[in-house]
Amino acid sequence: MKFVGNIKVSALNLVPIREGQSDKEAIEDMVSLAQELDSLNYERYWIAEHHNAPNLVSSATSLLIQHALEHTHRIKVGSGGIMLPNHAPLIVAEQFGTMETLFPDRVDLGLGRAPGTDMMTASALRRDQHNGVYEFPEEVEQLQTYFGPGNKQAYVRAYPAVGKNVPLYILGSSTDSAHLAARKGLPYVFAGHFAPQQMKEAMQIYKELFEPSDVLDQPYMIVCLNAIVAETDEEAEYLASTLAQVFIGIARGRMQPVQPPTNDLQALLTPREYEMAQQRFNDSLIGSEETVKEKLESFIEEYGDIDELMGISYIYDQDKQFESFKRLHNVIEKLNQ
Repeated sequence: MKFVGNIKVSALNLVPIREGQSDKEAIEDMVSLAQELDSLNYERYWIAEHHNAPNLVSSATSLLIQHALEHTHRIKVGSGGIMLPNHAPLIVAEQFGTMETLFPDRVDLGLGRAPGTDMMTASALRRDQHNGVYEFPEEVEQLQTYFGPGNKQAYVRAYPAVGKNVPLYILGSSTDSAHLAARKGLPYVFAGHFAPQQMKEAMQIYKELFEPSDVLDQPYMIVCLNAIVAETDEEAEYLASTLAQVFIGIARGRMQPVQPPTNDLQALLTPREYEMAQQRFNDSLIGSEETVKEKLESFIEEYGDIDELMGISYIYDQDKQFESFKRLHNVIEKLNQ
């Protein structure tokens, strides 16, 4: 199969703490990765929002986005995403409008409808009793208004967001948000790295129901996948044992720091857990550059064309993580030839 098109490549970071690290060191690693991706001409670098997670430092997402913007030159930096049920749209618009003022044309606002945490924490975050999940479409519209021209706004305005047109992206891990992104004519980002089950259906819904808008005249599809690319398949699989431990830690309800890789993954997991990890590996881009290129070609053949691949990489050694993202960039370049 010969892919005809031009896929862009980007990255997502949850700002995890590696085993033995402090919070500050995890944030420093986040900045180092941003600088590395900037030098590799990655399209964008997104930071997720999670709360009450002792192994992640991504709770104050907008602060981390600004910090990354300050330490990079070209790459777009944004949210993957801001979980809108946790925030008043006015505050979000003010924050991202301020960042757009400081760093023009480099700020993205990815929006999710889930709270990004457990319900007790969500109650502590939100000003109401979880109505934000149901008000997501209306709140997206509010944000579009806040970032739009002043003559189309009411008395309450999100200065300095007025007229800044910060680009919005709808995030999804099921089919729900695919309908919304299509109806509003906005770019759609699917979280294939942790919820691949409905990915194919969601992508089809978005493409088939897409309505052109002032933002887009045709669908723009971003897919986020786990990506671990190394010199050989064997090395990539060894590095991916860290990813397996992340998966199983979540399944066990244990929020542990990112663990070093191991040559004996089966000794750490039950047979059922090992099977689950292998299944997740099948939904990920793990291997040498040639293997990952073949996997990506197969993905496109099965799921359809994508406009952008967003990689997320749980690798314990940061130099190996840099190398993986460099090799992923090489894969996309070869695919686009």
